[in-house]
Amino acid sequence: MTQPDQNKVLRMLPIITGGLGGTLLMINRFFTPNLLASQARSDVVGVILSAFLILTGLLWQQIQSRSPDTVKLIGESGFELLPELSEIAKTELAWASSLLLSNTVTKTIIIWYEGKVLLRRGILPSESQVQPGAILKRVLEKQKPIYLVDLKVYPGRIEFNYLPENTQGVICQPIGNNGVMILGANAPRSYTKQDENWISGIADKLTYTLSKKSGLFHF
Repeated sequence: MTQPDQNKVLRMLPIITGGLGGTLLMINRFFTPNLLASQARSDVVGVILSAFLILTGLLWQQIQSRSPDTVKLIGESGFELLPELSEIAKTELAWASSLLLSNTVTKTIIIWYEGKVLLRRGILPSESQVQPGAILKRVLEKQKPIYLVDLKVYPGRIEFNYLPENTQGVICQPIGNNGVMILGANAPRSYTKQDENWISGIADKLTYTLSKKSGLFHF
């Protein structure tokens, strides 16, 4: 499914205007029996302007970036929290996941911490267990996020069986040394640098909250 291009009419406007202007000039020339030198010069200027508008419109068609194609993710909408989490941790995780779903292209969120899935939210498949593969292990080891811009071209995509099978893009963001926030999108190359900075900031906030053992689980 392709997102509608709301700027299509605007980008077509120079072509339409230039074509209309050129057509009117031709009609005017055809019905003018005696052509004056001043009118000839005006016609030349009009033709140049019409050609310029058409060329501008064609260039806009070529250089305008096209929104990436989106898909309908396979799964069911859900929101799951680990039952033994404290109310403080549940509130923090619910807040963070809501912000990410509302303000980025994220459609699925998995938060894995110290070997446990603390949160699953968004479009979810039936598989709920996270077995860290090479990519998640690398994120934990290097303490740097990994952005898979088009998941289907990566051989390592098989480790993300806990995401919808047609997930298009994935960000794996470390949460301190003990966890990872996995975000799935329904379009490739859809996260911007601003999104990545936003995700990193939320991960830092979660790192602070989850690292406080007294506030993580009920005892």
